[in-house]
Amino acid sequence: MKVMNVSQLFKSSLIAVALTSASAAYADSLAIVNATVHTVTEQGVLNNATIIVDDGVITAINPDNVSADQTFDAQGKILTPGLIGSMNQLGLVEVSAVSRTRDASDKKADITFDASVAFNPKSTAIPYTRKGGITSNVVVPRGGDDQFKGQAFIVDLSGGFDSVVETHTAVIVDLGAKNKGSRALELQKLRRKLEDGQKKLDKAAKKEAEDKEKAKPAKGEDKADKKKADKKEPKRDEKAINTLLAGEKPLVAYAERATDILELIKLKQEFNLDLVIAGAGDALSVATQLAQAEVPIIYGTLSALPSFDAIHASLDSTAALVKAGVNVAFTVDGDTHNLYQLRFDAGVAVANGLTKAQALAAVTANVADVFNYNAGRIAVGKKADLVLWSADPFELSTHVEKMWIDGKEHSTQSRQDALRKRYMTKSDMPRAYSK
Repeated sequence: MKVMNVSQLFKSSLIAVALTSASAAYADSLAIVNATVHTVTEQGVLNNATIIVDDGVITAINPDNVSADQTFDAQGKILTPGLIGSMNQLGLVEVSAVSRTRDASDKKADITFDASVAFNPKSTAIPYTRKGGITSNVVVPRGGDDQFKGQAFIVDLSGGFDSVVETHTAVIVDLGAKNKGSRALELQKLRRKLEDGQKKLDKAAKKEAEDKEKAKPAKGEDKADKKKADKKEPKRDEKAINTLLAGEKPLVAYAERATDILELIKLKQEFNLDLVIAGAGDALSVATQLAQAEVPIIYGTLSALPSFDAIHASLDSTAALVKAGVNVAFTVDGDTHNLYQLRFDAGVAVANGLTKAQALAAVTANVADVFNYNAGRIAVGKKADLVLWSADPFELSTHVEKMWIDGKEHSTQSRQDALRKRYMTKSDMPRAYSK
């Protein structure tokens, strides 16, 4: 028998690792056939449809020839885009009552606060969230004393250490009612921040124009280098404000009262902001203005009840807002541990006048549009986040049968399932805490 020496063994191991890595980098292509596909596009619902997925992306819908490494028969069941959660601290908070497991806030946090570096993809809340058909989530920090709470980021719910998909996705600001102080000052502070930022940008642009009119640099001096040396680098918080003024990322503002929403619409128009209203309890009072200004809202259907700041809110507000032309995205208000409920909350809106197609868009495409995320629809080129349901996704008795994130199948088994099995399975072991 031929025996390899140490050098040969080492080379052989390297080749094996390289081959394994190469095969892992390119996932098997997948064909999902015979599905009732809710595309959340102009194509609507496709019956007996075929979806082709390759390398984490949807590459074809109903192709003439089906060719894939794997084929899955959906048996006519409903296939939707993966649902998208938002406006919560999933992966940043494990046990709310235990301070050492909370990483979503800090007293000194400001507009630059990026909590994505503390995101825990192994949180036990993530598999539980997947059970609700949710494949990705927009995580937002709680911030600190500053009105700016920090930067949102997007994660997939695969549970892998590469789960953070995008960082610095949006700037979060908290406005409206205060336990101490006045909402007026918070609105003024926001306006002044934007005004100061715009003045600095205008001043820099003016100086740059003036520099172009100046005489050429001395012989041997590089003009580009001189400009670079003269240009003052903005501070980190100024850079964050500049991205808002340039419309490069959305400003997500928590606000409930109609007058606060109207003031924010003025700021959008004055500074050309990509504005999103979160909470928006009294949005129905200003639905026309929101629609005309093309300002989307992120709304919790079960929180749409009367309050001091939202006296007109009701369970049928969502349907009325959509009818008025407002782009509505659903959230489970700030509920990190019960995000699973998202589809049920959407079902409540359906029970109060919203169509099922509109409700599905509110938990998929509309969320993706708000945060400029390439998901939320079943269309060629979109991220292959897909969910196969046992029946109507908005029914309580329905469950997830299959889930794909980036084209890879993921389990919906959670810690709760393991506990149920532990305590309910008959064995010679004691029944733990049950009698």
